[in-house]
Amino acid sequence: MGWVSLALVSALFLGIYDVGKKSAVDNNALFPTLFLCSASACALVLPPLGLTLFAPSLASHLGWTVESLGRRGHLLIMAKTSIVTASWTLSFMALRKLPLSIAAPLRATGPLFTLLGAIILFGEMPSLRQWCGILLILGSYWTFSVIGRAEGIHFSRSPWIWALFGATALGSVSALWDKNLLQREHLPPWGMQVWFTVYNALLQGALWATFGRMERTPFKFRASALFVGPLLLGADAAYFRALAIPGAPVSIVSSLRRTNVVVSFLVGGLAFREKNRRKKALALLGVLAGLALLL
Repeated sequence: MGWVSLALVSALFLGIYDVGKKSAVDNNALFPTLFLCSASACALVLPPLGLTLFAPSLASHLGWTVESLGRRGHLLIMAKTSIVTASWTLSFMALRKLPLSIAAPLRATGPLFTLLGAIILFGEMPSLRQWCGILLILGSYWTFSVIGRAEGIHFSRSPWIWALFGATALGSVSALWDKNLLQREHLPPWGMQVWFTVYNALLQGALWATFGRMERTPFKFRASALFVGPLLLGADAAYFRALAIPGAPVSIVSSLRRTNVVVSFLVGGLAFREKNRRKKALALLGVLAGLALLL
């Protein structure tokens, strides 16, 4: 599979993952839900990790060997875990309160934040086409804000909207970090994914133990939380392998991956019977067109 096909496979898994995440966290306690989502993925990678550590010959025979990362590799993965955990926490906070048909399109605009970061940090100057893409995405934001106001969501005053923007910005940082880990540090995709999954579950557990007692929303077990982790594993497996291919551009891979918004919007909008789907679909087309221009 080439990096384009892998990015699209990742987008499909990620779209279904978004719907499962919304179902799991909607009006539910944040930290235990986050931990359950992470633990379900961790449960899938522990068997190959255990075999690699304690029965390496059997792991090799089964094709389950988890490659060694070295001390530096583990430190880099821990840094990635911290970034992703912060992004996850903000994203789940927002999803508890926002309609998926608004949250998913806004979450998909990560490439815009990546480009803005390049402008601010590295002095890059976008082309005329990219400026048109930026303006189109910002115009779509404004359209979503008008639609959201009719549903009682005020973009400038809503902490959940700002949390979502924070999650998206951190997601862009994570995408750039992934490219560094895979193409400059040459970490193996499978080993990187396994150890990230383990560290993520441990960090989510620590957050639950530290802040869980402060939550006022009661925790409700939902089976959808058990599928969130495995779906993310599938999405990340395809994504990491796409980025590991020499010459794969992180901006385009990340943008293709964000076409998951189409699946999230269509399935989530119907599953949760959200309002104003036609108007939001027009704003979504503006976001997708803006992303295309950014490429």
